[in-house]
Amino acid sequence: MPDEASLLAANRAYYRAFSSNDFTAMNEIWGQGDISCVHPGWPVLVGRQAVLASYRDILRNPQQEPIQHRNETAMLSATEGRVFCVEIVGEAALVATNWFRLVDGAWRLVHHQASPLATLSEPQSRPRSLH
Repeated sequence: MPDEASLLAANRAYYRAFSSNDFTAMNEIWGQGDISCVHPGWPVLVGRQAVLASYRDILRNPQQEPIQHRNETAMLSATEGRVFCVEIVGEAALVATNWFRLVDGAWRLVHHQASPLATLSEPQSRPRSLH
């Protein structure tokens, strides 16, 4: 049975591969089947070849700024897990969704999407009022 700790470990492995420009590790993190990705400002990328080509190009870019992540929130089912987090790239803050599927006992990334975050705030301890 999958657990939240293993899902978060897979998410952290994704960011470790990203921050160390490790294309081999990035390749291993992604699933083999139908995968997709939406980088900020990019069109939707569908299929393993297109998605991994984008990461190869990003990781090879000497001007790529380091990436950090924080504020992970996980949602988990029997075979799929989603992690929502904030990415910090240079001065920009992005909100990201990483969708994983459990394949032969290992979490594999099947979708990544990141979008600009209007403001960076800490998680609130109480619900927001609508009024």
